[in-house]
Amino acid sequence: MPVRINEIIPDFIAETDQGHIQFHDWIDSSWAIMFSHPRDFTGVCSTEMSVVAQLSDEWAERNTKVIGISSDSTDRHANWKQDIEALACCTAEFPIISDQNSKLANIFEMLPKEAYEVDGTLSRDARTLRALFIIGPDKKLKLSMFYPSSVGRNWAEVLRALDALQTVAKHSVAMPANWEPGDDVIIPSAVSDNVAKIKFGKINTLLPYVRMAELPK
Repeated sequence: MPVRINEIIPDFIAETDQGHIQFHDWIDSSWAIMFSHPRDFTGVCSTEMSVVAQLSDEWAERNTKVIGISSDSTDRHANWKQDIEALACCTAEFPIISDQNSKLANIFEMLPKEAYEVDGTLSRDARTLRALFIIGPDKKLKLSMFYPSSVGRNWAEVLRALDALQTVAKHSVAMPANWEPGDDVIIPSAVSDNVAKIKFGKINTLLPYVRMAELPK
């Protein structure tokens, strides 16, 4: 059964290239992003990892920890980090989990159809999709994304989604399509006009159920 939005994610023990972790303890009071890749030393994965390394200041600004995961060993992860850092022209400070038995990939349903045999057992050469999970400080799953192994993720969209989730958590608002930081937000239908005016000031009513406002400064 997949982990659902707003469900507390399973706690687990894992080995990474930076040592042993207990996942909930590792998250602590931060936001977290766990993202999988099919295997080390491959083209698309290396470009993604280099971008994640380059965004280290953005993660820190958002109180967010990032952690990779794949089926390769921790030693292989450590060696691969050298190529990632050469490509990124900076240090790759985040850990990468070794999931050699595909246990986590199976729990979080990060595997494609072809990873399973006819009888439902995992294939020996099972490789994850490009799955990504954004997790809140409350250890609940806030968002998940899945890409095929042949398509790299858009990390600008990951940042935008993280900003949206954190803004929702802070201000109890909703986000319109294509929202970017600084744009107007949607006032939830449960909030009356009178309460909305006190909280937001001016309201722009596009439809009775689409009320826009600037975030409080």
